[in-house]
Amino acid sequence: MENRQIILETKLVSDVKGTFFVPSYQRGFRWGEYEVLRLLNDVYSNGKKNYCLQPVVVRKKGDFYELIDGQQRLTTLYLIYRYMKNVNPFFSEPAFDLVYETREHSADFLRSIDPSRREENIDFWFIANAYETIKKWFEEDLQIRVLHIFEYFKEDVKIIWYEVGENEDAISLFTRLNIGKIPLTSAELVKAMFLSSGGKGKMDREKQEEISLQWDTMEKELHDDSLWYFLTNRAHARYQTRIDLILDLLSEKPVDSRDPYYTFFKLDEIGKTVSLENLWRKIQQTFLLLKDWYENHELYHKIGYLIASEKMTLQGIFSLSAGKTKQEFRSALDSCIRDSIVIQGNYADLSYEKPLDYKRISTLLLLFNVESVRLNGEHTQWFPFDKFKFDGSGKAAWSLEHIHAQQSEGLRTQEMWKEWLRLHIPSVRSVVHDETLAAEMQSAIEKEKLERSEFDELQQKAVSLLSVQGNAEYMHSISNLALLRSDDNAALNNSTFDVKRNRIVEMDKNGQYIPFCTKMVFLKYYTPSEDNQLHFWGLADRVAYIKAMNKVLSPYLAEPISCVEEL
Repeated sequence: MENRQIILETKLVSDVKGTFFVPSYQRGFRWGEYEVLRLLNDVYSNGKKNYCLQPVVVRKKGDFYELIDGQQRLTTLYLIYRYMKNVNPFFSEPAFDLVYETREHSADFLRSIDPSRREENIDFWFIANAYETIKKWFEEDLQIRVLHIFEYFKEDVKIIWYEVGENEDAISLFTRLNIGKIPLTSAELVKAMFLSSGGKGKMDREKQEEISLQWDTMEKELHDDSLWYFLTNRAHARYQTRIDLILDLLSEKPVDSRDPYYTFFKLDEIGKTVSLENLWRKIQQTFLLLKDWYENHELYHKIGYLIASEKMTLQGIFSLSAGKTKQEFRSALDSCIRDSIVIQGNYADLSYEKPLDYKRISTLLLLFNVESVRLNGEHTQWFPFDKFKFDGSGKAAWSLEHIHAQQSEGLRTQEMWKEWLRLHIPSVRSVVHDETLAAEMQSAIEKEKLERSEFDELQQKAVSLLSVQGNAEYMHSISNLALLRSDDNAALNNSTFDVKRNRIVEMDKNGQYIPFCTKMVFLKYYTPSEDNQLHFWGLADRVAYIKAMNKVLSPYLAEPISCVEEL
């Protein structure tokens, strides 16, 4: 798509004129009822709003255009015009024709539409069926629909006209767009606006080369995952190119928009009111603003938190920054962060077991982690949003879990029971030095069939030895919750503090990422040394944990978080 002879513009459907030549390397018309009705319904439901059909890719050859991509859409539009002319003689004939290199009779059939001949060949069959679908659709409200569609084609519905140079390899381009199933993307079309040799406000070759280089540099920089996942929660696989994120931002594309060419259409409209050089400058300025946020230690953490917590979108933050000084913008971000964690009542009353509270606690702990990193050592540490949001498989890596678990929720099979016992034997031996219980647990693991009742008895004994008295009452409060790596291992998720602590230590040895505050919890950094019981999670630990939260989050809390046990 680096062809400098590209002519790119949008055309009203009624302005599409000329003869389109369908070469032999293309199959015939193959749209069925679904595709035809979708086009009609999309146009009709959109009403008088601007609407853009997918690109029509052509190459000029003498007095006609070689149709590289868009045969199905143009044929359907031709059939719609043919039907409207048949029911209203005052309407004009279709302003364009289609001719075929190897299907010479298909052009005649398009003009006559004789259903009695539909069985003569497969092309006639599809064309006749499409025309019948169009006829039935219009007949549901004939006069209104005919008048509206004719008007929409004349005033509101456009196609993206993508004309390549005469030296373009048409077969190669066709293969890419059709056989390879890789459509022209919105970003490619926007890029083509600047590299086009036609259209209003075209630039000289030197400027085009400069923009092409800057475009590629911008795309390369966005492939830095630390920048990408600071800006968005979306996996990069959802974008054909990462620069789409910048273009979508500038076009104010709604999050729920399903129009693949929304961004191109909006930027094309902007390009009609400002010069292409000014439009490119806007794109550059937008990117540089995001880079400035990314490189500013304070803004990076505050904006990153708001996006990661899904409390604000990048579009919302971009809009929030408009017209503000840096200090005003910082104040506005602080206000948004305060709003993100506001609750009714006391934070101590939030419970892991309530779905809404689960999300609130997760958000609070995310902010605790992000702010702790921001405040720790000035500018020496940066919260890794890329590692937090996605692991190597592209899935969310962290969830809300108990620091110390005493229940056996989700442990339903013998394999899970034996795995739980296996995980706890080292702690029973090294922490409470109970070799008798350890031997009983090992014996249960070796049994061919372990009964649930036997597991429950052993599990209760081990939990009792590895727990501090009074833990159970506060099991689901924020003082016993942290962000831990998501794991399908139910036995591990239901483990006591010492087992999970060993897991964290092992992860740390292997260089795996652990959220800052989670690491502080399991390495007992918050608990004063005089109250420290390395292998247990008790009252002193929970109180120290809450005090740390209050200290870090004090600028955003309406009132301090309470630890119920101190009330």
